[in-house]
Amino acid sequence: MDIDIIEEDENPMLHRTDVRFEVVHDEATPSRLSVRDSLAATLNKDAEEVVIHKLDTKFGMRKTIGYAKVYDSPEAARDVEQDHMLERNKIVADGEEEAEEA
Repeated sequence: MDIDIIEEDENPMLHRTDVRFEVVHDEATPSRLSVRDSLAATLNKDAEEVVIHKLDTKFGMRKTIGYAKVYDSPEAARDVEQDHMLERNKIVADGEEEAEEA
């Protein structure tokens, strides 16, 4: 799986970078988590700081266009992102973290 960055937009108010990227894959469309891990490795970031919002694959193509938000820290991601997006990306929200520890 090869990842090419198409566009990066800085968003300093929310402590993040908006990233559009292209994934070329050999098999079926890769999972959200595998794309997140590969994108994090490409950008030299921790996987907890990357939130994949959209993956779009055209029928029969081996190319996926995606949109992700890359935060400066995992805490910034938890503060800004909606709970359902954190859940999709397997990022534990603050309230859930305390419930798991108890």
